[in-house]
Amino acid sequence: MKSKRTFRSPDGVHWAVDIDLAGSSNAMVTFRHPRGATARLDRYNWYLSNGPEARNVTSHLSSKAILDSLDDAAMTKLYERSMNISRPDALLPTQDASNG
Repeated sequence: MKSKRTFRSPDGVHWAVDIDLAGSSNAMVTFRHPRGATARLDRYNWYLSNGPEARNVTSHLSSKAILDSLDDAAMTKLYERSMNISRPDALLPTQDASNG
């Protein structure tokens, strides 16, 4: 089971936060929008560790430990630099488009 936490962004939205793809030195921090996974508003950023485990390629960061270590300031910094997970608009075919 994934460890989860909530985060309130500066605009007042309450995001569900979880950790994915934890490796020896980094992990993906995912901000899930309250409208659900199909809202296309989810965001992500990479957490980078510089602890001793980062120099050992056979170790793995703990998702729970990462979430526990992130205070509000660190979470805000990750959120402010986060990126959309998916395109905001669907690619629509046009008359000039090639059939590939």
